[in-house]
Amino acid sequence: MRICVTYPPLESPKGVPLLSQNRQFQWFNNPTFIYPVVPASAATLLKSRGYDVLWLDGIAERLTLDAWFDFLKRSEITLVAMETKTPVIKKYWEIVQRLKTEMPGVTVVLMGDHVTALPEETLQACPVDYVLTGGDYDFLLLSLVDFLSGRVKTLEPGFYYREGGKIVSTGPFQRKYDLSTLPWIDRDLTKWENYAYHNGNYKYTPGTYIMAGRDCWYHQCTFCSWTTIYPTFNKRSVEDVLDEVGMLIEKYRVREIMDDTGTFPVGEWLESFCEGMIRRGYHKKVTFDCNMRLGKALTYDQMKLMKRANFRLVLVGIESANQTTLDRVKKGETIEEMVANVKLMRKAGLYPHITIMFGYPWETEEDAKRTLELGRELLIKNYAYTMQATVVVPYPGTPLFEECKRNGWLVTEDWDRYDMREPVMKTPMSEEVLMKYVQGLYSVAFHPGFLVRKILSIRDIEDVKYFWRAGMKVLGHILDFGEKK
Repeated sequence: MRICVTYPPLESPKGVPLLSQNRQFQWFNNPTFIYPVVPASAATLLKSRGYDVLWLDGIAERLTLDAWFDFLKRSEITLVAMETKTPVIKKYWEIVQRLKTEMPGVTVVLMGDHVTALPEETLQACPVDYVLTGGDYDFLLLSLVDFLSGRVKTLEPGFYYREGGKIVSTGPFQRKYDLSTLPWIDRDLTKWENYAYHNGNYKYTPGTYIMAGRDCWYHQCTFCSWTTIYPTFNKRSVEDVLDEVGMLIEKYRVREIMDDTGTFPVGEWLESFCEGMIRRGYHKKVTFDCNMRLGKALTYDQMKLMKRANFRLVLVGIESANQTTLDRVKKGETIEEMVANVKLMRKAGLYPHITIMFGYPWETEEDAKRTLELGRELLIKNYAYTMQATVVVPYPGTPLFEECKRNGWLVTEDWDRYDMREPVMKTPMSEEVLMKYVQGLYSVAFHPGFLVRKILSIRDIEDVKYFWRAGMKVLGHILDFGEKK
């Protein structure tokens, strides 16, 4: 059996698809390639068990779709495993149909949050062989390959497939795996350098991604698609993560590491990790970034400890400046707490990257203005270092999607349109007004106060390079949220 874990090229006038960042999907005018940690883990795990595995990211390798198909046929692939998301699922159905037509003997497997939420939809829409549900599809893909190769007699829970012309399921997926048993990702197998430079988060390159856990220990925000695939939090041991960091420093000379856990572990785990980074001397060799919650997640002393361990960028979700919205989406934080935390992070020497969303069905233009003003203030006064503004998308499987269904808020269920290029929920604002608020936050990058603070913060050539890359990303985002093509 020859297995290919792959992303097919998705050609579109909208730009380059950011498919390997699973929580949200966007088409980017300025290409960004984020290391796909879980698929890379799946390929590594299969290889570690003796299987013949190839990695092919047609997006990051900038292949045409025909070249991608030619590679699969030329390499005599017998099983194709692909991660997908809501805004491109219809393109995947077409690709699966072509795969089964041109390579009739190939086994096709789909995985990801959309097919976890709606597995039967995909089996009805295309001739896919297996749908894997849940987020631990490195373990599940191994289970499937072991089953198909005869090493085990039965499939674990979490699979959908056809039997006798009917769709059958092996039952709900289960979170029973110890993440510390996984081998560290084989960076050579998965061509890590394709993702080491074209990423706006990195100040220092080459950079790479890891995941200390899956996915968020808070696990209540109603808009997050990963609550569907990771219903409980699971984390690796501190020593296992530190050992991997050491390997990345020594073997690959990585200069910056982004941990893509939905929310980085906190409390005693965080303190032990930071102390380990300092004790081993890694804080002098690599910069560390992570996702984090605001509110009561961190004390000021812990923020200072993170700084000593050489944490730099900390990605935090503000989402809205309206407390009613925060309560409705179950953020579990107050605006006052979040603003105070962002300021404390900056005081501790960390660099908060804030995320903000517009287009909630219940928010008026006045609500959007408050959010825009808060984001602008945090950026101009240099409390927030960078930011991301997006349109709220109710992905299938999320509580927000179900709320939209109950209340008749959905404008469409055409999945192609769930790509943040337009609102897909009814709002009191027009689409044109809504998109101007998204663009308005990015335009802060041209505010004199913001520019002066950035210029004064320059300390070395790495700062210059970083601000240049960031500037290109900002221009790209303004185009991303411009008029629909």
